Amino acid sequence: MAAVFGRRLRRGAVTTAVAAAAVAALAASQAPGVTDVPRDERAGASGATPPPENSATGNSPYYTDLPPLNTPVPPTGAPNGGDDETEAGLPATVLDAYKQAEASLATSKPGCKLPWQLLAAIGKVESGQARGGRVDANGTTLAPILGPVLNGNGFAKITDTDGGAYDGDKTHDRAVGPMQFIPSTWDTWAQDGNADGKKDPNNIYDAALAAGRYLCANDRDLSVDADLRKAILSYNRSTDYLNTVLSWLEYYRKGTHEVPDGTGVLPNDRSDSNGPSTSPSPTPPASGSPSPSPKPSKPSRPGDDKPSEPGNGGGSGSPSTPPSTGGGSETPKPTPPPTDRVASLKDAGTGKLSATAGDAFAERVEVRTQSASGSAVAKAKVRFAIVGDTDARFPDGATSATVTTSAAGKATAPALKAGEKTGEFTVRATVVGRSLPGLDYTATVTARQADTLARTSDKALTCAPGGEFADQVEVKATYKGEAADRVAATATMIKSAADATANDKGPYFKDADGKPVRTLKALKTDANGVLKLPKMYADDAAGTYLLRVTTAGGATLTVELKVAAPAA
Repeated sequence: MAAVFGRRLRRGAVTTAVAAAAVAALAASQAPGVTDVPRDERAGASGATPPPENSATGNSPYYTDLPPLNTPVPPTGAPNGGDDETEAGLPATVLDAYKQAEASLATSKPGCKLPWQLLAAIGKVESGQARGGRVDANGTTLAPILGPVLNGNGFAKITDTDGGAYDGDKTHDRAVGPMQFIPSTWDTWAQDGNADGKKDPNNIYDAALAAGRYLCANDRDLSVDADLRKAILSYNRSTDYLNTVLSWLEYYRKGTHEVPDGTGVLPNDRSDSNGPSTSPSPTPPASGSPSPSPKPSKPSRPGDDKPSEPGNGGGSGSPSTPPSTGGGSETPKPTPPPTDRVASLKDAGTGKLSATAGDAFAERVEVRTQSASGSAVAKAKVRFAIVGDTDARFPDGATSATVTTSAAGKATAPALKAGEKTGEFTVRATVVGRSLPGLDYTATVTARQADTLARTSDKALTCAPGGEFADQVEVKATYKGEAADRVAATATMIKSAADATANDKGPYFKDADGKPVRTLKALKTDANGVLKLPKMYADDAAGTYLLRVTTAGGATLTVELKVAAPAA
């Protein structure tokens, strides 16, 4: 039986029994909670189907193929020629999109703990990993992936919500893209995962990040089994769907490897069909020859099939049937993808990367891909990643971004914005899908600065010995004439104008325990550049004293304080 389960199963009279046995076996071999579904999340506990608007896909059909029972060998998932290793291969761009979404959410929603393998599992059952990775250099599917018309005929009924903008249907909705969002859900969760200024459900980077945010909703912690199941069921409220996704999640966790775009395994079986597979049919045998038994489909290659047209009712990403080659003509060899032609990565004139905390960097990292002969390589993918202890980010809080090279072979990183942490960090550029040496760029974040300090009032500051100053010192910091917000400052009761060391008598502040202190550090101006110091007190020593306020950037202000008995 293990050999049977190691192949992609075709639906037929025994599909239900086989799938049940496979799920049971997976449940017994480390698949967490495969059959343990929380009561409040079961699809139709009373026999009714939950409203489709409560799911990302409108409960559209999905692929029911199950993974091989055997762990990929070797455990790293490196290809070894068998079906187990073939299924473990993920298209390069699709895999990069999943990992980039995981990295983004690790920063924006660290409590969610989203594993990229969960996105891969959902991508597998929704679209067969974008039809085996049939995407362009930017991650957009070569042809739209549309689910069936949700008109209530065998599926949920969802009246058009997008005017046909996403799915081309102005009467009813259809699930769209590699992660199969219905239009109304996409409008709520849409993301720009590849920083190209667009939010496209047909783009794997955008769709993967949107799916990740959707799964992380309601403060879920996906390392907790109950939250993980709720997240998956929110995507498609079906217990069978949950079991299938969990099976692929566990399989991908055991090991995967990268394969070229367009060569991923195409699934066969869908939840809405008991008939023949909709995958490409084998070439008919010669006349008089016995018909061979169906064999598991092998990874397709670029150019093997023609992308389906938008209205073909392809379900959750059904591949189209390729045109006949006729006469037994030999299929031409595919052109090597741009990434495979890249021999080196060169700097393309990147300037000094420096910025003040909270500001945008004036310069952007720019690199150039070139072939072994030194010519530019267009349409290759370059990944820019922020490395080091920093809160600097690309747009939308991303810590990495993938950019496609231009006709001149150049790729420019998105604009980088400094956070509040000062110091140095690295921006690393690498070629996606290759193990070529990358390029590291040092970026520096300097502290916010002020060049001028002034009091907001000219009222004299006086106090009787042993008393409390009636007024607090308030100053405003500016930098080049503009308010200097969140600038670090220090306030010290100094001994004299020539001696900036802290005084040991005269006016003082109080610490949290009520004890006298004459130096305050870690002060910071507000959003308007204003800093208001705490209340001041005086000991019994009468006289004239000085308070000095300094900021990062060199701004200094000295304020006079008088301690004297009130006039008779």
